[in-house]
Amino acid sequence: MKTLLEFDAVLAECRALFEAKTRDYGTSWRIFRLPSLTDQLYIKACRIRNIESSGTHKVEEGVRPEFIGLINYSIMALIQLEMGVPAGAALENPVNMPLHLALEQFDLHAAANRALLANKNHDYGEAWREMRPSSLTDMILVKLMRIKQIEDNNGQAMVSEGVEGGYRDIINYAVFALIRHDEPVVNI
Repeated sequence: MKTLLEFDAVLAECRALFEAKTRDYGTSWRIFRLPSLTDQLYIKACRIRNIESSGTHKVEEGVRPEFIGLINYSIMALIQLEMGVPAGAALENPVNMPLHLALEQFDLHAAANRALLANKNHDYGEAWREMRPSSLTDMILVKLMRIKQIEDNNGQAMVSEGVEGGYRDIINYAVFALIRHDEPVVNI
């Protein structure tokens, strides 16, 4: 139950940023093809890993905004996967999704991920709470490499869950990382 409440808090923060950016930029992200979204996710995950490895960063934002970005861009990818990427005449006006519809889509995918998290968390017994935070970053990068390979194979996968499952796992790993990031450090 605690994990689901923590998930809700993280996703509320992500949704608020998604809504604010949609008000600023519209749904210009609808022009992204899936490989471009995957590459955007990859850039964010690489920055997180570099900061974790070096312990420093020169750009003011730390890892927290990057994990939020991983969640929001993954939800955008899921929306694109479901709705398709605009082409032809629609490409000239990719901001044609009204705010209420963008938020509705965000909420649908957040709810699907919440259910997935609840099921997996039940089966794994919250093992993620014992993991090193850097391992969550590495797991995100592995998922991204797998998604890229599937994309390079024209979306074909023989035995894997496919790109949708990869994006959903990235969301949940990023949620776990943010929860761990917010936990107080206990010195023994």
